[in-house]
Amino acid sequence: MTARPTRTNRFTLAFALVALLAAVWFGYKHYVADSPDAQTVVAVSLRGLQEQQRLVPFTARYVAVVTSAERKLGLTAQKTLILPGTVRYELDLGLLTPQSLAWDAANQTLSITLPPLELAGPEFALEDAREYSDGEILLTLTDAESRLDAANGAAAKAQLLKQAREPVPMKLAQDAAIKAVENAFALPLEAVGVAAKVVAKFEEE
Repeated sequence: MTARPTRTNRFTLAFALVALLAAVWFGYKHYVADSPDAQTVVAVSLRGLQEQQRLVPFTARYVAVVTSAERKLGLTAQKTLILPGTVRYELDLGLLTPQSLAWDAANQTLSITLPPLELAGPEFALEDAREYSDGEILLTLTDAESRLDAANGAAAKAQLLKQAREPVPMKLAQDAAIKAVENAFALPLEAVGVAAKVVAKFEEE
């Protein structure tokens, strides 16, 4: 079944940007002198990001449709589960180090290499789940139902994570993370009068 991003993505990104910029700005005001150079501002911005630990720039909701069957005593039982779930795309800011940054003074360009995004979840929307079963005799007389439920639950989780790793949602999540991190470095530089270009990318790129 086709997955779709949640409507809260814009708010997630906005909150992430505000949180990052607030942390960086606090660090800037606390550590930077009246006339800092670009590298000092970059170092303080990095510290502010590291203190935030994790960034969640994107979330998406997916729907798994799975079916499990069991045959026993000449009978067949089958259960189908339709289960929505939300996956968070997270960036471990603690993995950003000075080695992740490259400052080109001649071109006033800061290059940032980001660690890979991590998937968290899925968080199942159990209130929206739907189940369909067939083979009531076997389900009633044996413990087949519990095994089918366990199999469907594991399969649903795997399917939701597989959907989350598809190219389109991964690209959306990466773009959101890049925008948040670039702004977290660019705005403090701009605030001290440094017209720098900030370019972030993921290491696998």
